[in-house]
Amino acid sequence: MTRVLRTIAAVGRKEFRQIGRDRRTLLILLVVPVFTLLLFGYALNFDIRHVRLAVDDRDRSAASRSLIAAFVNSGYFDLVASVDAADATRRIDRDEVRAVLVIPSGLSRALQTRRAAAVQVLLNGDNANTATMVMGYAVTIVRSESARYAGPAQPPLISIEPRLWYNPELRSALFLVPGLIAYIAMITAVVSTALSVVREKERGTMEQVRMAPLDAASFIVGKTIPYFAISLASALGIVLVSMLLFGMPMRGSWPTLITVLSLFLLGALGLGLLVSSIADTQQVAFQVAVLVSFLPTIMLSGFVFPIASMPRVLQLITYGVPARYFLVALRGILLKGVGLATIRLELAALGIFAAVVLLLASVRLQRQWV
Repeated sequence: MTRVLRTIAAVGRKEFRQIGRDRRTLLILLVVPVFTLLLFGYALNFDIRHVRLAVDDRDRSAASRSLIAAFVNSGYFDLVASVDAADATRRIDRDEVRAVLVIPSGLSRALQTRRAAAVQVLLNGDNANTATMVMGYAVTIVRSESARYAGPAQPPLISIEPRLWYNPELRSALFLVPGLIAYIAMITAVVSTALSVVREKERGTMEQVRMAPLDAASFIVGKTIPYFAISLASALGIVLVSMLLFGMPMRGSWPTLITVLSLFLLGALGLGLLVSSIADTQQVAFQVAVLVSFLPTIMLSGFVFPIASMPRVLQLITYGVPARYFLVALRGILLKGVGLATIRLELAALGIFAAVVLLLASVRLQRQWV
């Protein structure tokens, strides 16, 4: 029995030494669980707060100002602009506001004479879950404000007419499919590219490639072109299938869609190359690739959880997540029919991310090439 215990202890000591030598795997085993707990603990929040609200106040009275104050003081809405009808459309298209409160002229006069009046709330319906909750908030606030003017046992004097843009039926598929496109494209491109390069290291063929009359840039471009073509075809195929099976609209242009997809995939492929420059085994490459692609795309892009409800630190981190910009651009093209000019900021962010990760990957692989 003592001999068996000594043998087990010897094997255990040997394994601890082996784990200690493999610093990257040890780091993943210790850091990833804590990182996942913190990420889910803070980002997993279904409460919708800080909804960007614009107001089209056509009455400009004490009653209209009181209604606006009720929205702002509720804690659910942040007043970001005063708009007219044309400006409201532009701001919703650019995702600058999620809701527009339209107060008709004559609201104050109607309330003074005890006549019913209606206000309108325009909601961006590209995110069905958010739109449903925001609609509930707006209805509750208007009812509470109306009770101030109506007497006991009287019907409310102020009613609300919500109008959902781009997704009037609040179909969840129109919200989920763009997010799934981002998730599938990101994780496929990152993992496939990372494993492709690391596979060369494990098999020993990387040394043969280095001895060939081939520079690092040509090797990187040749490695990424096939995966770029496959990933782009896969993403376009998902869009086509979604249009056929789920009724996904295509209100924008296909060249605009291909441009956005290409920029997003270039960043994903660059991220995969950067992972391959860090990892020496396919196991480590897969773990790191999933960590840097899966969790940020699902948790920090606004796909599942609203960014405005996250802590300020996580909100700042989301600015470095390419899927955040990709989802805004993709939903704008598919659901709103916007052009390149409307999503120019998202295109710039995707282009900067792609350039940075490709540059970092090229520098690291170039050093390893020499």
